[in-house]
Amino acid sequence: MRPTDLLSITPAGLYCAPGGFHIDPVRPVPRALITHGHSDHARAGHGAVLATADTLAIMGLRYGEGFAGSTQEAALGEAIRIGDVAVRFHPAGHVLGSAQIAVEAGGLRIVASGDYKRAADPTCIPFEPVACDVFITEATFGLPVFRHPDVRDEVRRLLASVRLFPERAHMVGAYALGKAQRLIALLREAGHDGPVYIHGALEKLTDFYLSRGVDLGEIRKVTAADQAALAGAVVICPPSALQDVWSRRFPDPVTAFASGWMRVRARARQRGVELPLVVSDHADWDDLCRTIEEVGAGEIWVTHGQEDALVHWCASRGLRARPLHMIGYGDEGEVEPGEAEGAPA
Repeated sequence: MRPTDLLSITPAGLYCAPGGFHIDPVRPVPRALITHGHSDHARAGHGAVLATADTLAIMGLRYGEGFAGSTQEAALGEAIRIGDVAVRFHPAGHVLGSAQIAVEAGGLRIVASGDYKRAADPTCIPFEPVACDVFITEATFGLPVFRHPDVRDEVRRLLASVRLFPERAHMVGAYALGKAQRLIALLREAGHDGPVYIHGALEKLTDFYLSRGVDLGEIRKVTAADQAALAGAVVICPPSALQDVWSRRFPDPVTAFASGWMRVRARARQRGVELPLVVSDHADWDDLCRTIEEVGAGEIWVTHGQEDALVHWCASRGLRARPLHMIGYGDEGEVEPGEAEGAPA
């Protein structure tokens, strides 16, 4: 069996003809396997959805309980037979519930990574390299310039600024699913034991993380705080809220943004960010290359990101590689549902 007989590109996304399913389709399909809950991978309207229990719960929170005709939970590592193929879900380390999807048939195994990272994250299960014949990797930060610093050093920079400016609130832009909760957990690891304030758009998903046993300490919603309490506080909000009317309630805030894109100084300047924090939930260049070496695949397919540089790197090491040029997928800079301008606090 050729790899393209097992998985091929269609207008809806990756399609497995022997199994009759799509992986992270960009439009409604009869059967979808979903890697994680971010909106560019997990959409409503499919006939049937197979995903981890946490991803299904996240989709229910975001889209309502009727987001698909039917749902099925996939336990990590469990072999599930669909048509003529076997599929397994393996940890991706991206956000809570995220998984790679391994598809096997005729002695061939293809692993679709979805989004993943290799850096430390106390809020989700770490990435697990899975040996395969073909590895489909994301490449959001697939350029050598993107080498993320230790995330704990970035958190220490944030706390140093809090100590330096105790009279100013520190407003940190972070995406609602995964990044916000990870940042709070890292603040706790670094010894910050005061309340962390959150924008109302983050409340539902943060409560979900808490319900799954993720220790985030004391969380307060901003609307319950007065101006005096917000001086010197750390406030986590959607990136769009940094420049929204909502932000005007803060006393001379320090604006920060937690994103891998903060490596690019021009992006920080464009957003008016005073304290850029390079905190990413995607693998950087070194971790992309390391992962490709670890899985041992002879063929690499590269998708949604900086595809060409990684394809060239693979070719220079004797690996077959191709860009997929798939459309409909965002990157770390996407705006998630509920994070639009003017979202309720």
